[in-house]
Amino acid sequence: MIRKIIQIDEEKCNGCGACAEACHEGAIGMVNGKAKLLRDDYCDGLGDCLPACPTGAITFVEREAAAYDQAAVEANKARQADGETAAHGHMAGGCPGSRAHAIHRAPAADDTPVHSPCASRLEQWPVQIKLVPVNAPYFAGARLLIAADCTAFSRADFHERFMKNHITLIGCPKLDEGDYAEKLTQILRQNDIKSLTIVRMEVPCCGGIAMAAQRALQESGKFIPWQVVTIGTDGRILDE
Repeated sequence: MIRKIIQIDEEKCNGCGACAEACHEGAIGMVNGKAKLLRDDYCDGLGDCLPACPTGAITFVEREAAAYDQAAVEANKARQADGETAAHGHMAGGCPGSRAHAIHRAPAADDTPVHSPCASRLEQWPVQIKLVPVNAPYFAGARLLIAADCTAFSRADFHERFMKNHITLIGCPKLDEGDYAEKLTQILRQNDIKSLTIVRMEVPCCGGIAMAAQRALQESGKFIPWQVVTIGTDGRILDE
């Protein structure tokens, strides 16, 4: 049948997941960091997801599509309630690795105090540069840490020394495809970032993450306090 149904422009989608949260029918999920219409018969065509999208990636189209199936929607919700995904708070078909959220810590189950030196200082998810949404709300007023993957394993005090009171983004310029500069430029340009700290290893390939961050800062047109910290392969801080 020809009916009104949503269409998602993946080029405009920033992967924030707001539309998936707004869709009460579970028609939208996050796939490879992008919003996707999972099944035509889950979409009721009412468009609750449209105002939730911050980039205007969702529109209505009229095309051949299966009729809205309320019974299928209810069955899917029942499966979620049985624990397929609801235990972790994610929509069916969604990607837990790309669902953006701030982390508000409660005391750990082992009674480790929240502010103990052993407690995690991670304040948001996701952390991979490739996955983080450009307009995530936790960027507002953030002190940003951009760290090479290996740095966190080089020092036992990495959380306390570098991650504490920062929003943390990580990546490996040698293993990841593409350049981080464009994504980081958007983050710096579109959010009120207060400071930027770049932590890299001494190995030459790690210079790519520092270069991308510095280029992003320049292209953003903003004047933000920044520093680069280099860590040796033996864990010593070589410059700060």
